[in-house]
Formats: sequence, structure tokens, C-alpha cells
Amino acid sequence: MATPYSGALLAHGPLLFLSGRSPEAPDGDVAGDVAGQTRQVFANMEQDLRQYGSELCDLIKLTYYLRHIADLEEFHAALGDCLPDGIRPVGTLVEVSGLIDPRHLVHVEGVACLSGERR
Repeated sequence: MATPYSGALLAHGPLLFLSGRSPEAPDGDVAGDVAGQTRQVFANMEQDLRQYGSELCDLIKLTYYLRHIADLEEFHAALGDCLPDGIRPVGTLVEVSGLIDPRHLVHVEGVACLSGERR
């Protein structure tokens, strides 16, 4: 399985730093599994990016916080579905003992390059 991240990227242009995004839907619902939560995190992140005229393909760095490292395979599969084809930001994954809400299984923070120039 190809990894959903790159080893390194070079970016030129203004950077947008995104705070950790939670898996809560606008109505406050939280999916019960890491795949559903990952999809919601990226839907939330996409809304943040749009406010700055950006999109998911502009992400260059992501930090992932997982409650259970045993969810890694399911998380990677969902992550691959969330990112546009060919987009593989650099990443760091950390297992944590807890997140701000006990229902949360994943949080993601990121950096996007607003100019879209990346290699």
C-alpha cells in the first residue's frame, strides 16, 4: 500500500496554518469510527481552506493525532480517500492518550501553501 504522505516537499509562497480540526459535524454529531471521523475532519478543514481561496490540494504538511494506533490502517485508507489524487503532504502521526472530547478518535492540523507552488 502506498503511503498517504510524502517524505519532503518544497513550497513557495504564503503559508496558511490550520489549527487542529475536530471530527464534529456542523450539527455536533461525531461518527463512531476513525474512518468517518477522518472524513469529517477533512470536510471541516476544506471549509477552513475555502475561506482563504485555497483547497485540499494546497496542503503541504499535516500532523495527525490518533487515540489508538491500532486504527492506523483504517485511518490511512480514509486519508487516501480524503486527499485529492496525487496529493501527498508531508506528515507526522502521533498516538495520544486523549483528545478534547472523549468521542474523538482523530484530530488533524495542517499547513497549506496559498500560492499552490509545491514540489
